[in-house]
Parts: sequence; structure tokens; C-alpha cells
Amino acid sequence: MEGLIEMTNNASGNRDSIGSLEAKVENLITLNNSTPSGSGAAAKSLERKIESVVELNNNTFSALKSLESQVQSLIALNNKTPGVSDSMKALEAKVESLIALNKKPCNVSDAMKSLEAKVESLIALNNKTSSVIDAMKSLELNVQSLIALNNKTSGFSDAMKSLEEKVDSLIALINNTSSPVPQPVPNPTAASVVSSCKEQYEKDNLSKSQVYNLSIDAQMIPVYCHMGDFGCGEGGWTLALKTDGMKRTFRFSSPLWSDRNTYNTAGGMTGFDTQETKLPTYWSTNFSKICLGMKIGRQTRFVALNQTATSLHALISDGAFRASNLGREPWKMLIGPQGSLQRNCNREGFNAVCSGTSNPSKARIGILGNNQNNCVSCDSRIGFGMEGEPDGSIRCGVAARNYADNGEKYVNAFGYILVQ
Repeated sequence: MEGLIEMTNNASGNRDSIGSLEAKVENLITLNNSTPSGSGAAAKSLERKIESVVELNNNTFSALKSLESQVQSLIALNNKTPGVSDSMKALEAKVESLIALNKKPCNVSDAMKSLEAKVESLIALNNKTSSVIDAMKSLELNVQSLIALNNKTSGFSDAMKSLEEKVDSLIALINNTSSPVPQPVPNPTAASVVSSCKEQYEKDNLSKSQVYNLSIDAQMIPVYCHMGDFGCGEGGWTLALKTDGMKRTFRFSSPLWSDRNTYNTAGGMTGFDTQETKLPTYWSTNFSKICLGMKIGRQTRFVALNQTATSLHALISDGAFRASNLGREPWKMLIGPQGSLQRNCNREGFNAVCSGTSNPSKARIGILGNNQNNCVSCDSRIGFGMEGEPDGSIRCGVAARNYADNGEKYVNAFGYILVQ
């Protein structure tokens, strides 16, 4: 019974703290109504959150009061009724269970005191300056944390992560199933046959992004054509290769860069998803532009590179270095905020390799950096088909250390290579 009384006192204290806090928040809301930059709206949002906390605490207090009333009735009966002792023991067990269940309101009390102190600090700060807005945002975050504490769902964070993973899987599934099924071309005539997505776009610039049958090596090959400007400029873009930076499939030393063998051609019909693929377009499609894309998380970034060749195979298969002139910043832009390179060397292009070490940094398409004024011991790179220092496990993305301009970074990306 002493535990029940203590819990009742704690609940009463919580209620008093809530009442005190509610009065201060109302005072704060009044002050903020005359404050510029919309802090009044933030205060109203906070008021709604505080009301939720008050309601939750009131429910806890009411339950304790009801139980206290039942205990008092039972004590009154005990003076007249024999055998109440067993009932008292049963009730005592229930009270102990309630006390064990009701641990969180104690934590709430501490959190409320902390929050109340923050409100007092905010009121002192409230001199109609812009700093009030930042303080309001900080307070709102604390209130959200308090509400989460009261919800008695300690596994909420884990559940959210699990849900996010399921959503990612669903998005990938939608991407895989929503892509149009390739439509065969019945008895194609010379006038209707196209060998690239660029030709299809030039024939009809209203063509939609979808699977088209391209005439490659005397065969009709279904390929997903990306039409219009998705980040590399207008026109029809022909997919050649997709690579996962976490896998070894398209590492620098893979024979897939130099041979004429396909890899998972079904992945060539599904757009910008995460199915690795290498299509016959890798060795059969000539171009004057290359579109390079990297997907990190849910963000995909693209950059266009002016380069003329009879095919990607012709540029890469012999292993000879061929320079490009894209520049450091566009390469870093592919990675986004985590783009980082050492400031020297800056060897970029096709089959880029740094020399002078037992495990040199290299990329089939990309840029290499060094902290020294040479290309001997490079410790940074961004690109596709990578291997070597500083981290051979990243085959597409960024690997950078030793005074890189944006710090040490190791990020795997999913890469897309298209031509036009």
C-alpha cells in the first residue's frame, strides 16, 4: 500500500508539473504571437503536443485514483467481513503489478522537469529576436521525445527501421514489375528498325521511356530506352551497363569490361533499378555522349560526358588510358555531399590507373586523386569499375583518405552507364 500511495503522489506531482508547464506554455504562446517569422504557428503546434501529454498523464492519474477508491472500500469492508485477508493479498499483487507497469510516469516526471526548465529558459530568451525561433524548434523536438516516451512503445524506433526497409523493398519490387514488358516487333521492315534509343527518339521525339526492340548484331534485343532529360540532357539514351558498387561483378579486373559477353540481360529492361546488367549495346552502339549516374540511398545523380567512340568496348577493352575532361567538381557532384578527392594528380578518363604501389588505385571510368603532386600513390577516387587503394571493396562510388578535400569518405553507389 505504501507503493500505491507513493505512485499516487508521483502522479499528482506529474499533474501539478503539467499544470505549471501548461500555464508557462500558454504564456509563451501569448508572447510568441507578437514574434515575427511565424513562431506563433510553431507555438500552436507545440500547444497541441503538450495537450496530448496532459491527456495521457490525466488518464494515468484517474486510473490511480480509481484504484485508491477501491482499496479504501476494501479496508472498510475488512472491519466487518471475515476472510478478506485473501482478497487483500490478491489486491496487493495487482497493486504491485500496477506499480511495475507504471514505471514510465516516473521517467515522465523527470522529463517534464527538464522540459519545464527549458520553457523557463525560453521565456527568458523571448526578447522578440530571431533566436526564439531556433529555441522553439529545439523545444518542439524535446516535446516530441516526451510524447514518444509516454506512448509506452519502446520498440518504436526499431519498428520504423523495419518498416523503412520494407518500403525500400516494395519500391524495388514496383520498379521491377511496373516496367513495360518488351513488345516484339512483328516482321520489322528496314524503315521501322532502329539500332539505338537515339534513333528511336530522332524518329519520334514523343517516344516514351519504355522497352524498345533494337536491332543489334542481326537480332532484335529488348532494351529500356530513357527518353528526354532525366539529368543528362534531351534525347534518347541507350542503356549499356548497370553496376553495384558492393559487388565484385564489375570490379576493374573483371573480364566483363573487355569481352563481348552479356550479363543478366533481363536487367536491361527494368530502368533505373538495382539489377546489374551488361547489354550488347556495350560493344555495338556508337555515341558522342556518355551519361553517368550514381544512386546512393534514394538519391540518383547524373552527369553527361562528351566523348565520341564506336562503342564503350572500344574505349575500355584494351586497357589503354584515354583521358576525359569532365573536371573534379562534376565527378564529386555524382556522389553529392559526400564527394571527396585529394587535390593533386586528377587523372580522369577510361582505364585510369595510378602507378608505383603494389595495389594501385584504378577505375575503368573515373577520376583519381593524390595528396602529393604526382600520380604514384593515389588514395582517392570516384568512378565505376574500381579497385586498389584505399579500399578495394568499393567498386562504384567514392573512396578517399589522406587530406581529401571533403575528408575521409567510403561510399558504395549503384551505377548507371548510358550512351547517346
